[in-house]
Amino acid sequence: MSTGPRSRAQRRRDTEHRLTHDIDVWVASASPDGTPHLVPLSFDWDGEALLAATAADSPTGRNLAATGTARLALGDTRDVVMIEGDVEVLALGALPRPAGDRFAARTGFDPRTLTAPYGWFRITPGRVQAWREVDELPARQLMRDGRWLD
Repeated sequence: MSTGPRSRAQRRRDTEHRLTHDIDVWVASASPDGTPHLVPLSFDWDGEALLAATAADSPTGRNLAATGTARLALGDTRDVVMIEGDVEVLALGALPRPAGDRFAARTGFDPRTLTAPYGWFRITPGRVQAWREVDELPARQLMRDGRWLD
């Protein structure tokens, strides 16, 4: 039961908390011909972008590399954060070691130790929305064009 809508400032604080404490995110991507794909991936948030890793030749890896965009979801349907962002693809060796070490420590997964060809995918949010109940839908947008709204 809702106690009324949260302020935008509170929803931003809640979103930033989720970004710094959650470990997994749903990643939606599409192939160039529009075939959708959805998978959970572990991530690390550095305050500006989410870092994820997946097999370079997986549907998600191919889609992210081909389109350069992704849609992400944190939480559940009664407390969701939706993120749309641009994707930068990095080879495993191209990421600075401290960033890779931080990802591995936070997620418990280090793709640098695998023999399969993995890639890093740095997703920079351009649009962020967050809501819990229908009363938060009218003001759900927290970020537009990569800038947090007041």
